[in-house]
Amino acid sequence: MTDYAAVLVANYPGAQWSLSGNDYGTLVWHDDTPKPTQAELDAAWPAVQQAQADAVAAKEAAKQSAIDKLAALGLTVDEINAAFGLGGAQ
Repeated sequence: MTDYAAVLVANYPGAQWSLSGNDYGTLVWHDDTPKPTQAELDAAWPAVQQAQADAVAAKEAAKQSAIDKLAALGLTVDEINAAFGLGGAQ
């Protein structure tokens, strides 16, 4: 199911709109630009999903990189976990 708000935020930055309950039928376009069709938003959803997944993966990769660098500097697993607020070993 398309997350219309996520697509609108990603693909129409700065546009003014309102939406209720993720229902395209409730989309009110308060902008001077043309209102996107439901088909346009549905077609854009896979790319937005991928961008969201890529952002999560990049954040996890950056975190792991930081952990690896701290370990290379000689910090213990407990020290690294304390720095990241983690409870268990990495």
